Formats: sequence, C-alpha cells, structure tokens
Amino acid sequence: MDDFTGTKPVAAQHAFDGAALDRYLSANLPGFAGPLSVLQFKGGQSNPTFKLVTPQRSYVMRSKPGPAARLLPSAHAIEREFRVMRALGASGVPVAKMHLLCDDEAVIGRAFYVMEYVDGRVLWDQSLPGMTNAERAAIYDEMNRVIALLHAVDIDAAGLADYGKPGNYFERQIGRWSKQYVASVTEPIAAMDSLMQWLPAHVPPGARDESQTAIVHGDFRLDNLIFHPREPRVLAVLDWELSTLGHPLGDFSYHCMAWHIPHTMGRGIGGLDVAALGIPSERDYLRRYCERSGRADIDAVMADWNFYLAYNLFRIAAILQGIAKRALDGTAASAQAAQAGAGARQLATLGWQFAQAA
Repeated sequence: MDDFTGTKPVAAQHAFDGAALDRYLSANLPGFAGPLSVLQFKGGQSNPTFKLVTPQRSYVMRSKPGPAARLLPSAHAIEREFRVMRALGASGVPVAKMHLLCDDEAVIGRAFYVMEYVDGRVLWDQSLPGMTNAERAAIYDEMNRVIALLHAVDIDAAGLADYGKPGNYFERQIGRWSKQYVASVTEPIAAMDSLMQWLPAHVPPGARDESQTAIVHGDFRLDNLIFHPREPRVLAVLDWELSTLGHPLGDFSYHCMAWHIPHTMGRGIGGLDVAALGIPSERDYLRRYCERSGRADIDAVMADWNFYLAYNLFRIAAILQGIAKRALDGTAASAQAAQAGAGARQLATLGWQFAQAA
C-alpha cells in the first residue's frame, strides 16, 4: 500500500503557484506564517489533497483537480465538504477543523479549502494486517460507532436541513450516477446498462421512508478515517465530497460492501476468513449498527439488503468509471486511477448478481 500512503512531490498535472498560495494564506488565515512548502498526499483519486508545511504547523488543503470548466457536472464538490465538516464540528462526529474556503480560481487556478492537519493513522488494508484479533475487532466497532453517530445527527440543529433535496433519495441518486456514468463511458459495460434499468423499478418500500432522512457521508470506509496513533479511536472522518441528506441504510450498506469486494481488489475483505481475523461477520456488524441506531428488526433490513448492495455496487462502479475517464483526460489525482477505473466492470457485474438475487 506504499502507493497510497504518505506524501510525494506535487504531481505535474496538479502543480500550482505556491508563492501565490503563501500570499493568500498570509492575508486570510489567522496565525499562518510562511515560508510555505507543499507536498501532495499519495492517496485520493478525485480531489487532490496537499500537505502545507510551515515552520509553526502543518495544514491540509483539498482542491478541485482543475478549473471548473474542465470538470464533470456535480463532481469535485469541495465546497460541500467544507460546509458539512464545519457544521459537524460541534456534533460529536469526529471531523477536522475547517479554516477557510476559497472559490476564487484566480488565486491558484482552482477552488480549494484549508483545514487542520490531523496526525494519526490511515488504515488502507481492511484486513488490518499486523494487528491482533482484539485490535481488529476494536477498529471495526469504532467504525460502526462513528457511522451510527453520524446518522443520528439532528440535521436542523446542525444547520444542514437544506443540505440535500427532499424525497426520492434513491431515485435521484440512481439518476445522478446513471447520468454521470453515461457521460464517462470509455467501453460499454452490459451490467451497468442492466442495473440502470433494474434499480429504479425495484426500490423497496423501506427505502422510500422519508422519516429516516439523515446526513449520509457517501464514501464511508476504513481508509477515509484517521485513527488515533495508538488507540482504536477515530480522530477525523475525511472525504465528504459525496455527502448529502439521504437514507442511512443506503450509506451503511455502501460501507458494508467491504464484505463483498474481493480482498484482491485492495479495499475489501471478500473471500477472507473474517472470523479467524477477529473481524465481525456482515450480519453481526449490521446487528450492532441496528442496536446503535434503534432499529429493532434486523431481518426487515436484511430483506432489502440485495437491493442496497446492488445499488451501491452500481454507484461505485459509476464512480470508478468517472475516475477511468479522468485518467484518460489527465485530471485524475493518482497514478492508480486507471487501475481503479478498470474495477468498474468487475463491481458492476457483482452488483448485477445481487440485483438478480433480490
């Protein structure tokens, strides 16, 4: 996982005027004092992420990969990331402190925001190699706790009641990702065509329950969390680009795709003996979430589970296809983008299998 961890010199396609950024932050960020040096984090394929180093402290900057005119519609919504993390700062959900948002592309050629640098562990391999069974169990339980905490946030009290459109969450999401997939096709994928037809016609009644509206992260997974250097405690949830208001089970089932994505793809535990590793089964993990979120009937949730998994595999396949397209266009943010895009077909095929089993 060395390709994903740590920092590197700024990639040529994401280079910007560091002196201009230094001047802007000196004028607009209280306590900032250069000289500034910039490194790029290796991970991240959508919005490039940079470590800003000064003699006093470090910061993190997230930017769009280029000027808005070159980007897919609705993609790279860093301003939404900034808003939701700032709003959640007092909620108990662990997030980094937001410092400033700049949407003036004249400064460095793209929109960006700056937040605190949270020092901790990013765990890329979901099998958690090198840990004891008890340590793995604690990491998984902490993930479960944090996503349940997020879904319990009072959206009105957090000032996020208008953070997403009301009603028809799954229909709108299916439409959004269908449109984005069609806009980024490089080679036809039959399973995606099948899912685009099947999903809108098979949204179960439980998925239409508008009373369950919550803040959904949209990409909640192990490697979007920063853990304490030594403790099984999440210090910050990262990468809120896809967050909105929606159905919490859509968000939680996305998180549970890890149990189905083959470990050989890099971000799953599918095919592993999870019990031997001390990692809970998917059903046990879901049961713990239901306990934390006040859901009494796990069987009612499981009755619609194949739909949720088909939907999320379709969604991530569309995201990966977008990464593949950006790799061809030269705007994807990591060297692994082309490889990630190649996974779209595999995940779409798996999603269609869940649809057929629903």
